[in-house]
Amino acid sequence: MIKVASYNIHKGIGLDRRRNPERVVEVLREIDADVIALQEADRRFGAKACVLPHHLLEEHSDWKPVDFGLRALSMGWHGNVILVRKSARVVDSEPLHLPSLEPRGAVMADVQFAGGMLRVLGMHLDLSGLWRRKQAAAI
Repeated sequence: MIKVASYNIHKGIGLDRRRNPERVVEVLREIDADVIALQEADRRFGAKACVLPHHLLEEHSDWKPVDFGLRALSMGWHGNVILVRKSARVVDSEPLHLPSLEPRGAVMADVQFAGGMLRVLGMHLDLSGLWRRKQAAAI
């Protein structure tokens, strides 16, 4: 069985209002899913760097980010990231543009596990009902 999870990491900021990427990785280890779709994983401005440093995942977790090849410092697209077990093979990946007033997107990956193939979509839909429906229809 393949275990899948979704987690809004709120740019790595906890209830104590401190950014702590190590704490996020600890929570991911507790979840222990084979695939994890993250939302709000990038900083909002500038180069939009991911709040989880690559080396932190590489050295302290069993996951790797799906590569979308879009931004050097980002792991995903518009804050959406897909993490998969290091043992999994990413067959295909693609960023998806979603209709919205502000930049929004989704990420999609086809991932091969020992137990079979899985298509994963990660997204953070708009709070507005109108735009949320348009985004769901686009997906």
